[in-house]
Amino acid sequence: MLWSTRDQGAPWAMGPEIPMSKWYIKYRNQSPLTHADWDAFRDPDQLVYRGYNMIQDGQESFVDALLDDYSRNEHDHGLTPESIQRLARFYTPARFLIHTAQMASAYLVTMAPASTVENCLIFQCADQFRWVSRIAYRTAELYAIHADAGFNGNERQIWEDDAAWQGFRELMEKTLVTWDWAEQFTVLNLVAKPAIDAVLIDQFAGLCRRDGDTLTSLLLDAQMTDNMRSRRWTAALVEFALENAENGNMDVFDKWLAKWVPLGNKAIEAFSDGLGSEGAGIAAAALADAAKFRTDLGFNA
Repeated sequence: MLWSTRDQGAPWAMGPEIPMSKWYIKYRNQSPLTHADWDAFRDPDQLVYRGYNMIQDGQESFVDALLDDYSRNEHDHGLTPESIQRLARFYTPARFLIHTAQMASAYLVTMAPASTVENCLIFQCADQFRWVSRIAYRTAELYAIHADAGFNGNERQIWEDDAAWQGFRELMEKTLVTWDWAEQFTVLNLVAKPAIDAVLIDQFAGLCRRDGDTLTSLLLDAQMTDNMRSRRWTAALVEFALENAENGNMDVFDKWLAKWVPLGNKAIEAFSDGLGSEGAGIAAAALADAAKFRTDLGFNA
């Protein structure tokens, strides 16, 4: 149980008038998305701290083995100039994107209406921190072999200025200042993360694989394993929120999705436009994948 959910009128012990209590009352307790008992939600994977660490220990061992094996085989020496340029523009700057998703997840950890929701968000936040670290590691590896390609120096400028990233940058900056817990959950887990999964984790991985960059594609595949677990509990929480048709939650979700899905689509399209001749096909596939995740949950967007 969360201490701050015991008294809806005074979340924190110092009383309802302190700024922190007012924040929680406004942005959590008075959220338009309601449920009679958020504590009844259950993670479909039933993860607890020990189980999560056991799973991720195996995942980390797998990624470590990938990196060691491909380093011994001098994989990065064999990258084509096109692959090197693509990684410098679309992969190593992605740590900024994943970090924004991590920050949004961390905010939701503090604002979740139940400990069972909070746990899912804690593990989601940890997953994203893991991949920020792994992308940074790969950035250093690539810089060691291709020091003149812009690795480990140009990523922030690319994130802030390159047209391919500005759709995601706009989406995530607006996500980070969306204070209502349920609206931020909606934009992060139903719009932003599906867009990231579709165009970066899935479609970009396929492009790398076709170009002979097997290591990047395998790392992105491993990242998708974490993201699929996030999708499962997201779907379960949406279904839980919608189990009572009379509470109006479908209308709340629909309103928020109508607001945010165009920004998610814009982010996919901008990223895809930078990928050259395959960009149009990548955009179409990514848009369809992100939309399917939502339509499978009963939404129109």
